[in-house]
Amino acid sequence: MTIGSTNMGIVLFPAYDALKSQLPSSPVNIQMFSYKANPMSEQSNFSISGSVCSLSLSDDKSSIKLSNLSSYIEIFLPRPEAPEPTVASVPVKYGFALITSFNVTDPNSTVIVTAIPDKNVSLLVILSPTYQSNNRSQRTILTGRADNYRWIIHPEMINATNGTMYVNITIFNYTSSSPVTVNMSLMNFKCVYWDVDYNEWSRDGCWVGPKTVPKMTHCLCNHNTFYGSSFFVMPNPIDLSKTAALFATINENYVVASVLGAFFFLYLILVVWARYADKKAQRTRKLMLLEDNHPCAHYNYLVNIQTGNRKQAGTTAKVMMTLEGTDGESDVHNLAYPDQPAFEKGGVDMFMLSTPFPLGELQNIKLWHDNTGGDPDWFLQKVTVQDLQTRQFWHFLCNTWLKGNGDTPCKRTFNPAKKNEITSFGNLFHARTSTGFRDEHIWISIVNPPRHSPFTRVQRVSCCMCLLLCTMVINIMFWNIPKDGESPVIVKLGSFELTWQQIMVAVESALLMFPINILIVTIFRSIQPRVQKDEVERVKTSTNDKSSVVSMQTILKDTQDIVILLSKSPKNCVIALQENLETTGDLFAALNQIHDVIENVQGQTVGDQHWAHCSRFLFHTLCHLSSILDRAGEKVFPAPEDLNLAKNSVNMMLMKAEKLTSTHPVQIFVPVQEKKKKSSCKLPWWFVFVGWGLLVIISGISTFFTLLYGFQYGKDSSIRWFITLTLSMFQSIFIIQPLKVVGLAIFFALILRPVAVEDNQEVELLLDEQREKCESYCGRHMH
Repeated sequence: MTIGSTNMGIVLFPAYDALKSQLPSSPVNIQMFSYKANPMSEQSNFSISGSVCSLSLSDDKSSIKLSNLSSYIEIFLPRPEAPEPTVASVPVKYGFALITSFNVTDPNSTVIVTAIPDKNVSLLVILSPTYQSNNRSQRTILTGRADNYRWIIHPEMINATNGTMYVNITIFNYTSSSPVTVNMSLMNFKCVYWDVDYNEWSRDGCWVGPKTVPKMTHCLCNHNTFYGSSFFVMPNPIDLSKTAALFATINENYVVASVLGAFFFLYLILVVWARYADKKAQRTRKLMLLEDNHPCAHYNYLVNIQTGNRKQAGTTAKVMMTLEGTDGESDVHNLAYPDQPAFEKGGVDMFMLSTPFPLGELQNIKLWHDNTGGDPDWFLQKVTVQDLQTRQFWHFLCNTWLKGNGDTPCKRTFNPAKKNEITSFGNLFHARTSTGFRDEHIWISIVNPPRHSPFTRVQRVSCCMCLLLCTMVINIMFWNIPKDGESPVIVKLGSFELTWQQIMVAVESALLMFPINILIVTIFRSIQPRVQKDEVERVKTSTNDKSSVVSMQTILKDTQDIVILLSKSPKNCVIALQENLETTGDLFAALNQIHDVIENVQGQTVGDQHWAHCSRFLFHTLCHLSSILDRAGEKVFPAPEDLNLAKNSVNMMLMKAEKLTSTHPVQIFVPVQEKKKKSSCKLPWWFVFVGWGLLVIISGISTFFTLLYGFQYGKDSSIRWFITLTLSMFQSIFIIQPLKVVGLAIFFALILRPVAVEDNQEVELLLDEQREKCESYCGRHMH
């Protein structure tokens, strides 16, 4: 008995003898439903890509469940949208073998091997898990009469193992010297049913039948329920045994080889440029500890200054800066690198500015330049200041030109942005898109990557090359599928046609690239930079010469610096100096002011970080004064008793300051890395070799198979394939990636609204450098 139709699906019941033991004597109602799509898609554990058929039997009392039938129920499920499989025509001589392979990624799949010769011969087909047949191999002889040259490889024959299986085809009982052309294809099917007990699809009791064709799946089941099928065409088969012969056709089919050669030539040029750019950027990528920081000032602020991307936005002038807070202000600092330019167009310059004590809540910053150099005008985009002790940030949205007038410096005061200004859509969207195109857009980021990113230009160029090669091999593997006659023509210029089918191949190739893109790029982006301690070693060499004789001017200058810095905070009650210290009387007056500060600290509450840092600053500076007074000659002071009086005064204050450092402890700064270990996953520096290894292997494999497929396709097909590849790369670079960057920027700006601040891994190194400078300056080991 047969029910259904070719369009909706057909169910063919076995003979009544196979059913009568499970059917009642009363009349039986039969219902059949056909679905074009999987109705259980939300709970589906199988990829059901075709139609689904439901069959139910019942009498007047209850439903009837058929199971373990002696003969099969045959179900024919239509596949109207399934493309025809790719057929490879390969000439095979007697005594030689045609070897192909397929990957077993689903142990429930059934593979149908079709090998139709152009002569009436028999074929010996061997299925083996290895390239050479062994005792685990399975064999069959295909003929046109018995099996229509088709071999159905059920999952049981593959032993439900993932991996590569090899199909070896030879001519059987054929003695002619002329070759036989074998038209071979591979198709993959599944026949499954809906298990109501486990609420999932299952293959138990269902098999792919011998009448399966690309447009119709034939299933054999010994029970009744929902029936579904899955179908996909395998990639075009490649005979690896013919590799040498295919490569020998390069003179006739040079399209793919020429394209790859051009890409590799361009890649080498870009690598040379990228290496030069990386070396140049490496010299300008340092976070700088300002040279004019006082060696004993250890309250640190990280200053991040962004120069705009406008025309001639950079400056050649010397830039100066001060910070002003509720508890004091910083000294004037010259923002400069000792051996490299700063504030270039589109650049980000980072400095560590140190003060003797916390400044409190920042009220404003003052920036100015001396209007020197050939191009002094400067477009300042943004300044971010981070208190490294409290982790507090202040954002100054400047977006203005600093232009001087002749010899007159241009000075500007900027107030910190309010929270609603920082989290505004425009500010966040601009910041996210700028960062996204410079880092997340793998192609554009080659030109201008983020300043402190460990992902170098050479790595970015190599990743782009690898991704390009992967796109090529994925595209060419599924190329040359049978042309869909109903596919509309989008563009037609003479003999050139661009069809919707070609566009879809380009889209699918781009989508398949995401996993490889994420894998390779994430490895290089997540590598922890290798910390070099050259700068710290350099600092150790710049120690004071303790054997030299100290002049009176040195003593007066160092004492004057202490008083000036202490006077920057109203809490210290120190009167600012009106003139430079010039006499011994000026020196003792300044020492008295320092002593007043010590007396003031002794009466303050324990735990106030202002007094804790002041105590630490006083102790280290007094150690320095004590050291230089010990090296001062008797002739430095007008009278010998003045030298002894100065020594006694400094030593007495030094003992008091040392006690204060114990009673007013400083909260030590925890390096950035230690706080980020729990929240971020960074790969060790040596993992860069793993990234390069994967990149080389994937690129090599992709190149090899791209050439192999290209030689097999021929010149004309290769040209058409290259057109599709160009479309795929165009939409990836200019459509998909920009849309991803803009989409993420809108998402973060509207939904999450974070304030992006760059953590820098060079901070700990600068703290070591600062510590070395202080120890060298005061002559004591810091604790």
